[in-house]
Amino acid sequence: MNLSFKIAKKYFFSKKKRSFIHFISLISMLGVCVGSAALVIVLSVFNGLEQLNRQIFEVSNPDLSILPVEGKTFENDSILLAKINTFKEVDFSIETIEDNALGRQEEDQLIIVVKGVDQNFKKLSKLNEAVVDGQLFVANENGNFAFVGAGVYNFLNLTVMNVLSQLEIWYPKNQKLSVLNPEDNINRIKLPISGVFALEQQYDNYVYVSLDLAETLTGKYGQRSAYELYLKDGIDISNFKNELKKILPSNLIVKDRDELNEALFKAIRIEKLFIFIALLFIIGIASFNIFFSLSMLVLDKKDDIQTLSAMGASSALVRNIFLKEGFIIAGIGSIIGILIGCLICLSQMHFGWLSMGMENAIVDAYPVELKLGDVMISFLGIIVITLFAAFFPAKKATTFMKQI
Repeated sequence: MNLSFKIAKKYFFSKKKRSFIHFISLISMLGVCVGSAALVIVLSVFNGLEQLNRQIFEVSNPDLSILPVEGKTFENDSILLAKINTFKEVDFSIETIEDNALGRQEEDQLIIVVKGVDQNFKKLSKLNEAVVDGQLFVANENGNFAFVGAGVYNFLNLTVMNVLSQLEIWYPKNQKLSVLNPEDNINRIKLPISGVFALEQQYDNYVYVSLDLAETLTGKYGQRSAYELYLKDGIDISNFKNELKKILPSNLIVKDRDELNEALFKAIRIEKLFIFIALLFIIGIASFNIFFSLSMLVLDKKDDIQTLSAMGASSALVRNIFLKEGFIIAGIGSIIGILIGCLICLSQMHFGWLSMGMENAIVDAYPVELKLGDVMISFLGIIVITLFAAFFPAKKATTFMKQI
């Protein structure tokens, strides 16, 4: 242990330390402690939200999606799809047609997202886990059905497997509008409800129907919105995506789940960054207490500084004494605060004491995820800010060396 740290430690833990200076130091430490705990908790909450969205997308989105580079749809290429399905990494694929439409039930109506899917839709075991009523299918020997989100089901007052409670879907025809008879401009279908699923609000307005029915409704015969690929367990998605790019024509692109929802994840990370900066700024304001406590300590230890100078101490030694005094205050405060923040996050992760308060939430407890990188960055950021606050009193201490 070097001399400057030993003296700084003696000053901090000295029983002769002036009570008011000691009180200000404790207030400084408390401010750093609270700020550190808040920083760890808030960053962990953002990590949890990001992870929660990934869990939702694992249920609702495929591992990989083949999409048009431009526009909403592309020409169906059965030869290409058959070739893709021959890859050993692919478990199964789903052809889709997706577009907005109007959902109606008697006098109630709602804008919905109609998604036509092929027969492999029933293989979606993860989506099957989100079924709250009925079953996961869009067609059987009795005809076509609609598999709907909880928002559509509740808003339109629908009933599962009831021919008297059917979902009516309206979609504009792709033709010249008829002014004399406006109803001729609309394609209509009526479907009984096979089942209801509940994920999150962003999927509440989804309605799954058979692919053939979606083609008839939208008039997009031979068109596809996407080829959705579901891979076998243990497959490196990134590597397979690169392999897939080699066989795709120039009008198609392949995206993974994160790329499909790139805007959302980017928004979460940007918000996390701004919150991190804002909390560091608040900790910086709290560090003024360190500035004041060290300034008073410098005045209190004026005689000690002059004694050290007379004994041949360098200005660097004196400056380091008070810098390390600030480091002790900030270090103890930040370590305690980070430990408290980590304990709160770990308790939430294991016991879930804070509920989401959302009926259709995929998880009951508010999501948090503790990351070592966030803890380390928080600690370093706090130490840098507090040492900056300690620099000016430490520099001031060296001026007393000249007053001998």
